[in-house]
Formats: sequence, C-alpha cells, structure tokens
Amino acid sequence: MAVGDYPFPEMPAIAGVAIGVAAAGIKKPGRNDVLLFALADKGCAAGVFTKNAFCAAPVTICREHLGAEKTRYLVINSGNANACTGEQGRVDALTVCSAVATAGGAQTAQVLPFSTGVIGEPLPVGKIEAVIPALFDSLQESNWEAAARAIMTTDTRPKGATRQVDIEGVTVTVNGISKGAGMINPNMATMLGFIATDAAVEQAALQGIVREAAGLSFNRITIDGDTSTNDACVIMASAEAGNPVISDTRSAAFESLKQAVTEVCTELAQMIVADGEGATKFVTVDVTGGASHDECLKVAYAVAHSPLIKTALFASDPNWGRIVAAIGYAGVEDLDPTTVTVHLNDVLIVKNGGRASSYTEAQGQAVMSGDRIGIYIDLGRGDCRELLWTTDLSYEYVRINADYRT
Repeated sequence: MAVGDYPFPEMPAIAGVAIGVAAAGIKKPGRNDVLLFALADKGCAAGVFTKNAFCAAPVTICREHLGAEKTRYLVINSGNANACTGEQGRVDALTVCSAVATAGGAQTAQVLPFSTGVIGEPLPVGKIEAVIPALFDSLQESNWEAAARAIMTTDTRPKGATRQVDIEGVTVTVNGISKGAGMINPNMATMLGFIATDAAVEQAALQGIVREAAGLSFNRITIDGDTSTNDACVIMASAEAGNPVISDTRSAAFESLKQAVTEVCTELAQMIVADGEGATKFVTVDVTGGASHDECLKVAYAVAHSPLIKTALFASDPNWGRIVAAIGYAGVEDLDPTTVTVHLNDVLIVKNGGRASSYTEAQGQAVMSGDRIGIYIDLGRGDCRELLWTTDLSYEYVRINADYRT
C-alpha cells in the first residue's frame, strides 16, 4: 500500500561513481541485497547519521572512516541491520570493509559500511564476502535503479531523484536513491540515502551541503515517531564534471549545488512518506506565524505524531478537535488560541478560538476523503514557518510491523 505513482526516473550516469549489485540471500533468496558504490580516486564523501544512542556498528564505523581516509567504496546490505550486536557486530562490519578493500585495492578505512533490516541478528558475513567478486564484476555507472532496489526492505517501490544544474558554465549532475518506509522519525528518519554528484567539492563544503540538505528534507518527515538505529545519508562527489573546485560556502557555486542536492533529498524524503508502511494519505503539516522556528516545529510534530489525528486521517474523519488539542499541548508558551487559524487544504476550520462560522462537516469530509491532505496552522505570533510531511496510521501498518520478523 502506497500513495501516488512515483515511477523510477531516468537517471543519467555520473562519471566517477560506479555501482554494483549482487544477491547474497541474506533474508530472501534470489533478490539483490548487497550494493557497492565505487568512487573515483579524486572524489570525496560526507555524511550525516542517526542520533539514536543504540546506533548500529556500521554507523559507528562510518563516522570513524569518514574522518580517517579518503572514501573509495560504500558497501550496503539489506535484510540485516547489524544493530545491537555488540563487539561482534563491529568485528563483522570491519571484516566486510576489509574484504571490499582487498578486492578493490584500497585501505579498510576507505570503505564505508551500511546495513538495514532486522535488529539484533548477527551479520551473515560469509554470505556477503561470497558475493564481493560479483559486486566488482557488475560495476557500471548506469546501475541506479538496481541500486535502489537492492536496499529495499518493507519499501514497495524503488526511490530515485535527479537534478542537473549549471555551475560556472559546467553542467553538474546530482543523483540520489533512498530506502525507508517505517520506523520513520527525524534525527534522521529511518532511512538510508545515497547521493552522488560529479561536481568537484572540497570535503568540508560537501559536509555542509549534506547537513543542510538533510535538515530540510529527511529530518522533516515522520511516519510513526520511531528513530532507527541505522539511519545514514551520504553524499559522494567524484570531481569529474570539470567545474572549479567548490570550497567557499558563501559562493554562488556552493549555493547552486546545495539547492540541487536539497531538491533531490526533498523529493526522496517525500517518496519515503508516500511509501510509508500501510500509508493511504500523504499529509503536509505546515505551521506558520510562529514567534520562533522551535515553536513551529513543536506544533508540527505534535500534530504529525498524534495517533488520534493519524487514525482520523486513515478513517477520512474530519475530527478537527484532535488537531486543536495537539496544538494546545505542543508546549508553546503563552499561546493565545484566539490568534490561531487552521485550514484543511483551503477549507478554514478554526478561527478566533473555535470552529469557523463558514465551516461545514461536508467541506471537511471532502478534504479528508482525498489521499493528499494539507493541515495548515497559523499561530498568529510572528513570522517563522516550519514544514513536515507525514502519513495516516492504518490497519496495514499494524499488520506489517506485527509480521516483520515472520
């Protein structure tokens, strides 16, 4: 079950970024479940990761390796998260890194590992090692859809986005893929995201780009309020486009590339929401008129996380009292209800502290019966605005997560 139609786009090849896939049979036989990115020697990488204290072994190692050596390879497996696996999990992830490094003529610290899937199970290192030759044999720059499919878990469809931008007279390409459908909550949503560009960028500037882009995209989605142990968003820059190296974070070139990366990440983030486990609604929560960005986010998250609102969305029930209740308990200091207005799409439902005189149940029902719903809240306190994307909470969500390990 998913909202809307998101066919996988035509993704141009990115010079200096090659992709290989293989079927290791980690969870299900016969499907590609291991992915390899090979990055050109002169390229660099940067990333942001989950803030969950129980972060998985691959996350810890990625953080260490990004600061130690120039990244050459990314190796990703689905079907097993290698999380909450103690010291053995770390040993297993490093073993995979070492095997990839040996096959590719690199150092272990030049390999970034990623895992997604069931938590608490030992990583099947032998199965992954066995397909490393196949990963290298299948390397090609056009393998983007195969890559997106290889990292899927409960996703119903592969997710990809692409942009091209002119930077100082040079056409630069940005491609991205992601996975994620459940355990979605910011810091960073439960997802893996892999972005690549052929631009030449210094590593420090690239880190700034991925941090800001993730903050405006992957950290603005929520499905169920749970933050995963394995989240990561990594960007690779191959330096093959021929543009002057981007290093100044105040430059027009930096802003142009950041905008393109942010657009790709935002499109991917919205695809994750639309493919949320059991989702039947794609919901935008747009809070304006805040005295601060923090209070706008408090209100947005209170609405987006409320199980009462999410189940009303699933039922197509315009129970607007649940929305104002969430606004009221969000923790905005000295909030004056009489200044707050609430719309469902373009239908005004709350004004002057109560139901708008123009509102009818039929209007609300018409909005809630659709599969794309906007909840627009104006706090009437200032000029700040924040935006989130979320879903409803359905019977199918419960079934998927009840049966996840079976």
